[in-house]
Amino acid sequence: MSYRILFVSSLHHPEALRAAREQRPEDPPLFPPSMAQHFWEKAMRKRGHTLDVFYRNLPGGALNDTARSERHSEGITPAKVIAAINHRIPAEIRPDIRKRNANLLAKAQVFKPDILWMTGDNTVIYPDTLAQIQKDTGALLVYASGTSPIVFSKPIDRQAMPLYDLVLVNDYYHGVQWLELGAKRMECLPISACDPEFHHPYPLTDEERQMLQCDIAFVGTLVPNHLYSRRVKALEALSDFDLGIWSVHDVPASLRRFMRGKALGEDMERIVSAAKISVNTHGNFMRYGGNLRLFEAAGARVFQITDDLPGTRLWFPEVNGTPTLATYQSNDDLREQVAYYLTHDAEREAIAANSQRHVYSHHTYDHRAEQFDAMIDQLRP
Repeated sequence: MSYRILFVSSLHHPEALRAAREQRPEDPPLFPPSMAQHFWEKAMRKRGHTLDVFYRNLPGGALNDTARSERHSEGITPAKVIAAINHRIPAEIRPDIRKRNANLLAKAQVFKPDILWMTGDNTVIYPDTLAQIQKDTGALLVYASGTSPIVFSKPIDRQAMPLYDLVLVNDYYHGVQWLELGAKRMECLPISACDPEFHHPYPLTDEERQMLQCDIAFVGTLVPNHLYSRRVKALEALSDFDLGIWSVHDVPASLRRFMRGKALGEDMERIVSAAKISVNTHGNFMRYGGNLRLFEAAGARVFQITDDLPGTRLWFPEVNGTPTLATYQSNDDLREQVAYYLTHDAEREAIAANSQRHVYSHHTYDHRAEQFDAMIDQLRP
């Protein structure tokens, strides 16, 4: 059965979306390929669903020419001061936020969604707005989040949780927390996955390979320290190896000499395609596992080493007697395994190939969308 699905989401990389729409003016995407929602969108369209989006972090709810990406940095900045002041003002009394809620109500009344899909970290949409949409349209409310409600959620999000019919998470422990806040049902798919048409090894020119090549690559966020100190310490433990770091945000002083540039979307796939090993340590707020890079790096057929968490063991088992990735118990263990696999090319490449076969067989966004449809079919009266 096909559904009308309205995404309510922040748009994190507006420049990337504008570029993607210029490439596909006849069928403009709702999200850029630097966001996981892009691949959910693609998989859902394949299944015949009708989709639309309301960008809750943009004043009019739609893409405009002035929207820019946010950049995380260390220390106090004017932007952080302004954001801190705004967060202290209750959303319910901010005229700009009230207007965005009115705009969402108007959009929902026209679009008439069967499903409203709220992405995580909502600080804008009121519980009353969601309740009104549910009343007016009969829509099921779905909340999809890759972060911990203990660490990230705001009162506006927690207060709305009893309204949600289904919460989708990456980390099982986060899902339990959302249930404790009142969600009716939780599923840890996880919501992260890969798209074989995008997450695959990329051919590189000699110039690209020279620019990107390193033994060990890390692509991701490293600040602020209270959220990513485990990653930072893991990379610091590898500082005497041939390490390359790419991030769209600031990098701690201890790692800046390894900084090679920014990476989003296809650039990330090219970087890991040039590396021998991809290091993927989860953020401090993920204790079960399931981040995006697990599946994206596997799709690129690069050897991956990650922290030993319940989710990584569950989703990446041995297949035909060969591991699908490597896990480490401590930073000393990380160093030992990295040194070992850098000198055992055939073993490293066999694990990487096994990992790619595994995720292509079990962990694509098409698989996730099929699972999602089955859940919704159960929930619909």
